[in-house]
Amino acid sequence: MIKISLIGSGNVAQHLINAFTKNEHIELVQAFSRKKTSLENILSTDKIITDLSDLKEADLYIIAVTDDAISEVSEKLPFENRLVVHTSGTSSIEILNSKNRRGVFYPLQTFSKDKKVDFSIIPICLEAASQNDYLILQTVAQNISNAVFPIVSEQRKALHVSAVFVNNFTNHLYQIGQEICIENQVPFEILKPLIQETAEKIKFINPNEAQTGPAKRNDTNTIDAHLDYLTDENQKKIYKILTQSIQNGKKL
Repeated sequence: MIKISLIGSGNVAQHLINAFTKNEHIELVQAFSRKKTSLENILSTDKIITDLSDLKEADLYIIAVTDDAISEVSEKLPFENRLVVHTSGTSSIEILNSKNRRGVFYPLQTFSKDKKVDFSIIPICLEAASQNDYLILQTVAQNISNAVFPIVSEQRKALHVSAVFVNNFTNHLYQIGQEICIENQVPFEILKPLIQETAEKIKFINPNEAQTGPAKRNDTNTIDAHLDYLTDENQKKIYKILTQSIQNGKKL
C-alpha cells in the first residue's frame, strides 16, 4: 500500500482526496489545510493538519496549491530526500525545492468542488527526476485512472495552453451565447444538444474536419448579417477574430 500525504484544500486537492480514500491500494495518511474546516466534510479531522511540521512519513507528498505558492510550500517542508510532486499544468518540475526528490502529478481536468468526477477517465500526466520515482507515481496514477501519460514540463505547458483554448475559452463562448439568448428571451437549453454533438463529434474525427458554419463555408452574406445584428462591440470583435481564424486556419 502506498502512503500519501496531500498538501492543499482547493478543488484539485479535494477531488484527489476523494479518489485516494476510495482506493484500497492507497492510504491517505494526512492532508494539510490552513483551516481544518476546509476539509472536514470529506476527511476525518484526525487526518487533517494545519502545521507542515506535523507531516508524518509517507511514500509521496502531493502539493496541490496555487502555482504561486508551490515554491514556498516545497521550501517549508520539514524533511529531505522524499518524493514531492506538484499538480500544476504550467509550473516546471524545477519549481520544487531541490532538497527533496521532485516530480509532477498533473490531472488534466476542470474541477469544481460540488461536481463529482469519474477519476478513472481523467488523464494524469506524470514527470519525475528518476525512473524509480516515476514508477511510484505511475503506480499511484494507475490506481485511480485508466489514462496515464509520461509528459515532460515543456509538453505540459503546451497541454495547459491547449486546455485553456478548448475549455476556458470555449466556456466563455457558451457564456456569450447564453447572454445573447437571454437578451432575446430565447431558452439557452435549445443550444445544449448542439454543444453536446460538437463535443461528441471530435471523438471520431479531428477538429478541422468537424468545423462547420458560415466562416468555414466563406458565407460572407451570413457573416455580415451576424455582424450587423450584434450590438455589443466585444461580441463583434470576438466574432471577427474567430471568423478570420477559421478562414485562415491551417489544415492538420
